[in-house]
Amino acid sequence: MTRLFNDPADFADEMIDGFVAANRNQVRRVTGGVVRSTRTPEGTVALVIGGGSGHYPAFGGIVGQGLAHGAAMGNLFASPSAHQVESVAKAAQRGGGVLLSYGNYAGDVLHFTQAQDALNAAGIPTRSVAVTDDISSAPLAEQHKRRGIAGDLTVFKSAAAAAEAGYDLDEVVRVATHANERTRSFGVAFSGCTLPGATEPLFTVPEGRMAVGMGIHGEPGIDETDVPTADELATLLVSSLLAELPEGVSEAAGARVGVILNGLGSVKYEELFVVYRAVAAQLEAAGVEIVDPEVGELVTSFDMAGVSLTLFWLDEELEGFWAAGADTPAYRKGVVAAAEQLDPSELVAETAAEIPESTDVSRAAAAVVVEALDALVQVIDTNVEELGRIDAVAGDGDHGIGMQRGARAAVTAAHAAADAGAGAHTVLHLAGDAWADRAGGTSGALWGLALRSVGTALGDEVAPGRTDVATGVQAAVDGIMSFGKAEVGQKTMVDALVPFTTTLSAAVADGADLVTAWTTAAAAASTAAAETADLLPKMGRARPHAEKSLGTVDAGAHSFGLIVTAIVPVLERAGGTTAPDRSTSTTTNEGVHA
Repeated sequence: MTRLFNDPADFADEMIDGFVAANRNQVRRVTGGVVRSTRTPEGTVALVIGGGSGHYPAFGGIVGQGLAHGAAMGNLFASPSAHQVESVAKAAQRGGGVLLSYGNYAGDVLHFTQAQDALNAAGIPTRSVAVTDDISSAPLAEQHKRRGIAGDLTVFKSAAAAAEAGYDLDEVVRVATHANERTRSFGVAFSGCTLPGATEPLFTVPEGRMAVGMGIHGEPGIDETDVPTADELATLLVSSLLAELPEGVSEAAGARVGVILNGLGSVKYEELFVVYRAVAAQLEAAGVEIVDPEVGELVTSFDMAGVSLTLFWLDEELEGFWAAGADTPAYRKGVVAAAEQLDPSELVAETAAEIPESTDVSRAAAAVVVEALDALVQVIDTNVEELGRIDAVAGDGDHGIGMQRGARAAVTAAHAAADAGAGAHTVLHLAGDAWADRAGGTSGALWGLALRSVGTALGDEVAPGRTDVATGVQAAVDGIMSFGKAEVGQKTMVDALVPFTTTLSAAVADGADLVTAWTTAAAAASTAAAETADLLPKMGRARPHAEKSLGTVDAGAHSFGLIVTAIVPVLERAGGTTAPDRSTSTTTNEGVHA
């Protein structure tokens, strides 16, 4: 288990600070992650990678010459936010464009895609390649749905070497895509991992048994079998991967492959070498020629006891990139030319957000918003362990700590903005940005979007009424469903969000005051959240383990129900049940009107 930590919610930030302090000659801290501390020639394509923390050396550990130019580093097992990705990319880019590359997980796809759009809009040509090497997570016909695990390294390494060789953005994208198509991985685990502060692992494997088909986020395996001998495990790994040759590789005999035998956290190097001895023998017996094998911890999962095997099917171009030199904190190969240290003043600095003017009535509404966010934090803090337990049934168990991290950041930003004289719109927008940045992951993106949508409807000038609140919530739903692509019935937060919104809008249209409408809607959301126990997940990391989640509510829907219920007393204290929907007065001190 993870024993050394302070506040679990601060673990990722403190880890990154310590990592940078230990590797100042290779990496520098920027908002959202790290970038190279060495100078990159102007006009070079910048490779920016990233994902959740908890996988060291991925992702920050492979930033440096010959590999990534920057890494966006999210919360534990949660993708970095779009803002974090954008910030790292702006600091890393040197005029040749940016390639974003990451494992194919819902939150990463959402955030990196959003960052790509923002970077292109800012005039920085940006493309993306998601890694899909895990053969156990989807059939070949649905290869685009597969996860990215230890095969991340082959794609990152190839793209980075192409960039170092002077390839332009289109060509670097071509190389990364080709490397991804030529990479296959398969993993197993003997025990689950334990997040900082948790007393139990995310999942358990019965004594003497092995979970087959592991991801890197603590997801339960696809299958389970007796623990094999080292040679038997090698046979399982090799035979599974040889059974699916990439397009363009007609037969294994005579092929050349890069090999990665990756430890997930607790399997010792000596054990890995015993397994690799049999892996190498079996590949050679199949006529496969091994090129520059890697045996060790490259993409981990805290203290998970597990192993994955990656085969990277080479051609002449890819082999040159696989063998190219690299010098990073955690990965070194060959020789690289010494590079000049980058002056910190050359990195793009973030500026504090400006607080626009607001009216007295909007500032009064902002005070209610802050109180609602205080209540939100309290209910998340109370239920953080239970939310993590629910999420761990078929997911990765990070929902509780992710919600806690996002909510705390949001309320801190909201208090600071309100103290600076911000209106309701600005308070909610800054709170939403802070939530997305600190929580990361899918839920961070969606809650950030939700707060910003409601803030837009409330504005900074008028005293918002019940119709404005309903309009803002509906806008949040529309944005979440469009951005996240989830629909009712797919076992996500949407299953509670849609009934809440429908009920709220209907009650407001029928003339109910905000307290009554919100209370009724919160009850509908809680009921709908409870009913998700009977659904099978069709989105996100829980999808491959759908049957495991039957009988357990969706963590996102459940937390939403808890939050909207906790806000009811705040609205009751705010009062205003007889006020009109809108007021343009600048002197009243009424809060959110009913």
